[in-house]
Amino acid sequence: MTRKKLILPLLIASQFACTSLWFAGNAIVDDLALKTGLGASIIGYVLSSVQLGFILGTLVFALLMIADRFSPSKVFAICALFAALCNFSLLAEVITKWHILAARFGTGFFLAGIYPVGMKIAADYYKNGLGKALGFLVGALVLGTAFPFLISGLNWGGNYQTILTATSILALLGGTIVVLLVPNGPYRKRSAKLQIKAGLGLFKNTAFYKSAAGYFGHMWELYAFWAFTPLALKTINNIQNTTYSVPIFTFVVIALGAVSCAIGGTLSKKYGSSKIAITALLISGLFCFLSPLLFNLPILFFFVGWCVWGMAVTADSPQFSSLVAQSAPAELKGTALTVVNSIGFAISILSIQLLSYLSTKINVSLIFLFLGIGPAIGLYTLLSKKIKTNTHNN
Repeated sequence: MTRKKLILPLLIASQFACTSLWFAGNAIVDDLALKTGLGASIIGYVLSSVQLGFILGTLVFALLMIADRFSPSKVFAICALFAALCNFSLLAEVITKWHILAARFGTGFFLAGIYPVGMKIAADYYKNGLGKALGFLVGALVLGTAFPFLISGLNWGGNYQTILTATSILALLGGTIVVLLVPNGPYRKRSAKLQIKAGLGLFKNTAFYKSAAGYFGHMWELYAFWAFTPLALKTINNIQNTTYSVPIFTFVVIALGAVSCAIGGTLSKKYGSSKIAITALLISGLFCFLSPLLFNLPILFFFVGWCVWGMAVTADSPQFSSLVAQSAPAELKGTALTVVNSIGFAISILSIQLLSYLSTKINVSLIFLFLGIGPAIGLYTLLSKKIKTNTHNN
């Protein structure tokens, strides 16, 4: 059996490999638009189709309690296989708009068996120190999300076939690692029967409700920020007549979020997940409202500010997930994480579509102001009453 100290590194590697599929479509969206003859409007649809697939997937997984009733490692591996196949299908000689949307939707659906299930596996191994473990695990997801942009920005990643092939192979490797080397954790408590209403019933728990509300505010901001960072970079290039690489800088902004997740996870051992999550949400919320000013700064200061924002916008994610997992019964941790993910990603669809609409109506430098709505509501809910969880043993 694999030693416990190797479990987290194996999970981190697998989560990175599989979640590289997430933004693969966005990294090649210009190529897809060219091949299908579609315009810039495809950008919002490509990301939203992944999010919609993920939402439906997490809803199905939560209602059927998949991660709590069946082996999480096997669920992870099966979903990695099917997500890779959906991604790989875009290498077909002839693709249409509906093929793209279906493939990205399918990828998102099966990612529902990877991201929250990976956190469930971690929760089964780390009863104590979960905030730290999830900090590194979500950091791997963030780095995986950024990876397609790195490939796109390098010379050998100049065509979309390379990105699709690399991310599909990585996902297959990630699934294989988990199913072969990561058995069920010692703290796993299997649900013996199906409880359709179990997920929604968790919201009656005050600690769960407040942790989830904070996560929802975070999700309003996160994916829209990531999705429209390339547009922000194109805009600042145009304003200042520069030609900085949009894919490379997008990779840097998103990848720095992996660093902040790891730092936040480490600090959570000392300060607690609640304090780390609230602090990060406050900082990223402030950046939302200050964002128009960044476009008026010298480009170096713009880059620095956007990078700091990229770190803050991500650091709270694993800590909210840790709070959610700890506030749920052991036999419902997988369902709790999955249902919160489902609602959170549904919220992200709204903010993505809002920014997509606003980007055609108002100055791009102003659209990020609207992302501040999520952190403001999340902070209000969190601070209205203290979260009733033990935040110093997570």
